[in-house]
Amino acid sequence: MRRHILASTSVIALILGSSHAFAGMDEAKAFLDKEIGDLSTLDRAGQEGEMQWFVDAAKPFAGMDIKVVSETITTHEYESKVLAPAFTAITGIKITHDLIGEGDVIEKLQTQMQSKENIYDAYVNDSDLIGTHWRYQQARSLTDWMANEGKDVTNPGLDLADFIGTSFTTAPDGKLYQLPDQQFANLYWFRYDWFNDEKNKADFKAKYGYDLGVPVNWSAYEDIAEFFTGREIDGKKVYGHMDYGKKDPSLGWRFTDAWLSMAGNGDKGIPNGKPVDEWGIKVDENSRPVGSCVARGGDTNGPASVYSIEKYLQWLKAYAPAAAQGMTFSESGPVPSQGEVAQQMFTYTAFTADFVKPGLPVVNEDGTPKWRFAPSPHGVYWKDGMKLGYQDVGSWTILKSTPDDRAKAAWLYAQFVTSKTVDVKKSHVGLTLIRESSIQHKSFTERAPKLGGLIEFYRSPARVQWSPTGTNIPDYPKLAQLWWQAIGDASSGAKTAQEAMDSLCAEQEKVLGRLERAGVQGDIGPKLAEEHDLAYWNADAVKKGNLAPQLKIEPEKDKPMTVNYDELVKSWQK
Repeated sequence: MRRHILASTSVIALILGSSHAFAGMDEAKAFLDKEIGDLSTLDRAGQEGEMQWFVDAAKPFAGMDIKVVSETITTHEYESKVLAPAFTAITGIKITHDLIGEGDVIEKLQTQMQSKENIYDAYVNDSDLIGTHWRYQQARSLTDWMANEGKDVTNPGLDLADFIGTSFTTAPDGKLYQLPDQQFANLYWFRYDWFNDEKNKADFKAKYGYDLGVPVNWSAYEDIAEFFTGREIDGKKVYGHMDYGKKDPSLGWRFTDAWLSMAGNGDKGIPNGKPVDEWGIKVDENSRPVGSCVARGGDTNGPASVYSIEKYLQWLKAYAPAAAQGMTFSESGPVPSQGEVAQQMFTYTAFTADFVKPGLPVVNEDGTPKWRFAPSPHGVYWKDGMKLGYQDVGSWTILKSTPDDRAKAAWLYAQFVTSKTVDVKKSHVGLTLIRESSIQHKSFTERAPKLGGLIEFYRSPARVQWSPTGTNIPDYPKLAQLWWQAIGDASSGAKTAQEAMDSLCAEQEKVLGRLERAGVQGDIGPKLAEEHDLAYWNADAVKKGNLAPQLKIEPEKDKPMTVNYDELVKSWQK
């Protein structure tokens, strides 16, 4: 998840005893009384029944010291500071839940995969690694685990069908490799109050000939950015766009987190384009990566991809504060909440808690936000049936190098922190929703007006178009680090957008080529295709009923379209 988002969390200290000798239902009931109450999809009898199962299942492992790790975000802080001590008190299994930077989580994971030495008993790592885990076969298949070795420690009330993100953690072999723990999307963010101001609406209509509203496409987003940039509101000049441009690792996930798909890169497909995904990497019928460059049938340097970079650079320079070009992700994140930005193409919804703090310029006196989330607009190459944005899904992963008894104890903890007993409360703390039942809980209906459209989005049919990196990526850690360097060259002006993406696809193919030669991923690893020109591969795609790589569209601008936000929400409810 994205990366150094630290929000203040009020944590209730649970003094439930420290010795496993006293673990059991008394401790469970004290936890339910003090922490859960009616913030659960289970009634009290159901909560106690689930806790009794954990008490019984954990008995063979009482007294064990188990170590798990995740990145530092509000949801995981809550798990580490509240749920881990509660689990220890209830089960007698001592859990140390470490919180470290996301990059450090990946480094530890890679080290354990390479050394086969057990560093952590379970990891919460992004589902972006699903292709990596499937191809290297060093993570336990949870499907096999739950049916065999882990059957005795798999909660009969786990209810996998209730998780909204399991399609993202399922490999092409149909097996689940990761269990979602927290989930959030990148959505369009805008000043609802400014968009509903009568003078702003009239002036916009007079200038552009259509209604000011949520942009459906990039042409409308661009018009809105131009309209608000330099406009005076409440005595201040405001901006029509916000982004960041410093050559820094955070610039990489700015783009791997589905920017190219929003423009129309890749093929149709939910949750990811097939055979060409949103990174522009193509796979064959056996899910073997065959190329990234257009010359091998990929789309990383195709017209849609280059267009996405050019628009990013154009908007950053023309419509965002000048300082944005030198900012990183963490520096740019709080800027819209300071009250001088009209819209942002996408904002991580993990920022929601920070955007609704009392006293902010973007929050009304009654605690309701002056802003809203809405679906992101799409570029000129986008076609219906494509994914439209990114969803982060931090997920429990247990490596094969972890001994079985330790894996079982860690699996119990992973199920505890995602259980129906605790999930509603955890979701209120971190706002990283993973269960359909929690999303529909009455407490979120009551809280929804203060969350700016977050709940409405997650209850809408639109959410399926937001997904993490898919299974086409054979080694996420190696490939992801290439992006910020290439995009940084475009952002700094050292290379054109075309040159930057040509360089990126070439570097990605070097990694694919090395994996192919090494043979470490067997018959599901890369197998690079022959090279041909764009016209050849486009014709081949069309012949097979696919899209990518698309030919260049002239002009790269379609008719601007907007939609009224309130009408959009009503249509979801219907």
